[in-house]
Amino acid sequence: QVQLVESGGGLVQAGGSLRLSCAASGRTFSNYAMGWFRQAPGKEREFVSASSRSAGTTLVSDSVKGRFTISRDNAKNTVHLQMNSLKPEDTAVYYCAASYGSSYLHSPGRYDLWGQGTRVTVSS
Repeated sequence: QVQLVESGGGLVQAGGSLRLSCAASGRTFSNYAMGWFRQAPGKEREFVSASSRSAGTTLVSDSVKGRFTISRDNAKNTVHLQMNSLKPEDTAVYYCAASYGSSYLHSPGRYDLWGQGTRVTVSS
């Protein structure tokens, strides 16, 4: 079973960049599609981006399209979220998640494993 640990969150000014990382333990990382979600205070968990097992297919929410990029390295059991041109509305706890499935990756219910989250705060 894969365990997930996120890192890279922090405080950044609007317009800045952050790179989130998710390190996965276990030998079966490449069997999972990987996703990033976020949850702001008082709001539901929101899909951000996802990558298929081979990284051949990626999904990006409209709210971050053109600013955020997901990437994964199956040899290093890691997935990253590069976040550029950050806005105050990007402030949230960001979660890495792993799905044994390959469809509906925008839906939190499709994910089998979750990390503990890393907080991102964007100041105006």
